[in-house]
Amino acid sequence: MSAAAIDAKSLPVPNVAVNPWLIAIVVALASFMEVLDTTIANVALPYIAGGMGVSEDEASWVVTSYLVSNAIILTASSFLAKMLGRKTFFLICLGIFTVSSILCGFAPNLNALLLFRILQGLGGGGMVPVAQSILADAFPPAKRGQAFAVFGIAVVVAPVVGPTLGGWLSDNLSWHWCFLINAPVGLFATVAIATVLREPAKAEDQNRDQKQNNSFDVIGFALVATFLGALEVTLDRGLEDDWFGSSFIIISAAICAIAFVLMIPWEMTRRNPMIDLRMVATRQFGASFLVMLATGAILLATTQFLPQLVQQDFGYTATWAGLVLSPGGVVTMLMMFVVGRLAAKVQPKYLIIVGALVIAASMFSMTNVYGDLGFWYMARSRMLIGVGLPLIFIPIMTASYDGIPAGKTDQASALINAARNTGGSIGVSLVSNVLTHREQFHQSRLVEQVTPSSPQYQDTLHQVTDYFVAQGNALAQAHQQAIQWIGQQVQIQASFLSYMDAFWVLMLIALSAIPLALTLRKVKLGGPAPVGH
Repeated sequence: MSAAAIDAKSLPVPNVAVNPWLIAIVVALASFMEVLDTTIANVALPYIAGGMGVSEDEASWVVTSYLVSNAIILTASSFLAKMLGRKTFFLICLGIFTVSSILCGFAPNLNALLLFRILQGLGGGGMVPVAQSILADAFPPAKRGQAFAVFGIAVVVAPVVGPTLGGWLSDNLSWHWCFLINAPVGLFATVAIATVLREPAKAEDQNRDQKQNNSFDVIGFALVATFLGALEVTLDRGLEDDWFGSSFIIISAAICAIAFVLMIPWEMTRRNPMIDLRMVATRQFGASFLVMLATGAILLATTQFLPQLVQQDFGYTATWAGLVLSPGGVVTMLMMFVVGRLAAKVQPKYLIIVGALVIAASMFSMTNVYGDLGFWYMARSRMLIGVGLPLIFIPIMTASYDGIPAGKTDQASALINAARNTGGSIGVSLVSNVLTHREQFHQSRLVEQVTPSSPQYQDTLHQVTDYFVAQGNALAQAHQQAIQWIGQQVQIQASFLSYMDAFWVLMLIALSAIPLALTLRKVKLGGPAPVGH
């Protein structure tokens, strides 16, 4: 969830005739659709790869490109909403998101799909932050907590529904419907919001003041976009292009580094910077930013690669791969309420440490993955993550806002949520690289043991040949089938070993949050917890 909203205390309460709960429903519906698209395509990646004739690694760009463009627009959403007006900006974002979703569904090739996915991320990234400002405007202070609760539940449910819905659509219709399903919902939400939402008069005055007093940091935005975009290209294309053996990757990495180096002095000297680097450099906010990076990496990597594991090595359909994630999503929803109460009594640093340990335990359990594991072993692992994630997400929102001036809360929220998306993109690319390299490594080591002169190989070959003969095959055919079976087992074992290595890496990432959490200072407890995306 995103909390890139204007400080609620400064917002006027509009005198509107429309029932505010109607506004809450249509705004939450649009936000639900946007968050849904962060996970709905994950289990459909094998279908996308097969349909477009690309590898699953290349198909994973469909996820990471959306996350990066989402993170880029987050940094500008507050300014654009103030300049254009929240209603206008929200409708523009919703329109871009809906049209690009339709284009994704009809994309003829991977390059087109990635382009439309980037547009979809740019449109979607601006919706959720502004949604909270709209809700804060529509409700009096006494009822804003209830409105944010409805909004929060909708946005938390979306990642749960995404994989299961995406799997069912892919199995029973086609992967194209993972995107086309947004069309009727987006059209309905656009008409509903245009009809029921009104821009308060005072908010319009604020928008005029925004245009007169603040200028958009175009260069800062360009540097941020270049840095994040080049970073993503480097991570995604590095594996395919042999990393720094490729001139393209060298140029991409150089552009990323130059944009980052130029961004620092530029943003440090701006009156209204796109990214407040002084805020990021503080102990409290900086530690929160890094913890959210790590959490985003774990959340998105596990959401993508756990379904891939069960589809690839256990033969699950896309629907069942999505169902593996569903129990964990239900646990996450329930834990949101539990942690919401705990956050009012326990310091954020302690909740984050517990959450990191729980997630690390889940990743450790998956380092023992092998072919006889059942559905509920995988589901329980995801349920453990479902326990741990709220223990990090809610406290990190509380900790990150501590000491932030009221005028900078919108940027603080945008940065925290951009960290989650960027971390997710980095996590997906990192695990994808680990899987590919380690599978090649393990396969080469295993093949060394599979030699015709090996007594173990000959014994296995004879046993498997006898099995296929017993199935009614001729001896020569059974012999060839036995050789093929042994080759398949080598590939499967190499795949399992590579996933073990990937889960070890994710476990270490989870544990890295503990020393960062220990640097957080104590915060005042008992206030209203901010809602995140």
